[in-house]
Amino acid sequence: MEEIKQLIGKELQDFEGKFADAVKSNVPLLDRIMHYIVKRKGKQIRPMFVILSARLFSPEINETTYRAAALVELLHTATLVHDDVVDDSLERRGFFSVNALWKNKIAVLVGDYLLTKGLLLSLNNKDFRSLEILTTAVKEMSEGELLQLEKTRKLDIKEDIYFEIIRRKTASLLASACAAGSWSTTENDDTVEQMRLFGEKVGIAFQIKDDLFDYGSANVGKPTGNDIREKKMTLPLIYTLQHCPPDQKRYIINIVKNHNTDKDKVNEVISLVRESGGIDYTRQKMLEYRDEALEILHRLPEGSIRNGLESLVRYTTDRKF
Repeated sequence: MEEIKQLIGKELQDFEGKFADAVKSNVPLLDRIMHYIVKRKGKQIRPMFVILSARLFSPEINETTYRAAALVELLHTATLVHDDVVDDSLERRGFFSVNALWKNKIAVLVGDYLLTKGLLLSLNNKDFRSLEILTTAVKEMSEGELLQLEKTRKLDIKEDIYFEIIRRKTASLLASACAAGSWSTTENDDTVEQMRLFGEKVGIAFQIKDDLFDYGSANVGKPTGNDIREKKMTLPLIYTLQHCPPDQKRYIINIVKNHNTDKDKVNEVISLVRESGGIDYTRQKMLEYRDEALEILHRLPEGSIRNGLESLVRYTTDRKF
C-alpha cells in the first residue's frame, strides 16, 4: 500500500483537500459531522482506483478525475452511514458511528446530504458520463442489498445468487470507480467497459475476502461470526450447506435461524464450515476472480501505473483487515 501511495501521493493529497471542500456545509451541526467523517476516513481504496485508472491512460489527471474520485467517495461514505443505521451498528472503523453519536434521524439525513453533494458536484460541472456511471452503481447497490435481505429471510441463497448479490452491492461501486477514472482521461467507451469489468472482478474478490474475515481469528474491526448473527449467507456457509449431510444441514440452518446470538452455537457453525472445506473453496474462488482481473489488466499499457494497479488488486486479497 505504501508503494501505491508513493506512486500517486501528490494526487491523493490533492484529492483529500478537494474532498474536504466538497463536503463543507454552512449548517454548523452538519459541518461538525462532516469534519468528524473526514478525520476518520478509511483506506481510500476507491479513490485510488479512480486515480490509477485515469493515470493508466494519461501521464496527468485532470479536474474531472478528481471530481470522479470525490463522487465515488461521497457515495461510498453515504452508503456506510446509511448501512450503520440499517444494521444498528454503533461502531465504524474503530470509532463511534454517526448514528451512535447523533442518532438515526440525523445519520439518515447526513447520508442523504453526502449523496446529493456528490450528485451536484457532477451536475454543476457537467460531468454527465461520470454521473451516469456512478448513479448506475448506486441503483445496483440498492438492488443488491434488497436482494440479500429478501434471501436472508428464507436462508435459501445458492452460489449464483450470492455472486449476483456481491456483484451488485459491493463490486458495482469499485467497477464504476475504474470506469469513471478511465473516462476522465480517455472519453473512450470501449476502454471504460474494459476498466469497468476489471473493477467488477476486483470488487467481487474484495467482498469474498471480507466474507472470509468472518471465519478467521484476526481482529478486523468486527467480531468473528458477525455475518452468521445477522443471518447473512456468505460463500463459506453456502458451500458447507451444499456439501454436508442433510441432518447437519438442518442443524446448521436451525442455529442460523434460531440461535444466532448464542456465541457457542455460532462458533460451532464456524468450526463446521472450516471442517467442510468451505474456507478453502471460498479462498480459491477469491483468487480466481483476482486472477481474472489481472488478466484484463495485463492487456493494458505497461508501466509503473499498471504495476501500481496490480499491487492494489493483490492488496485487496492479501490484506489482513
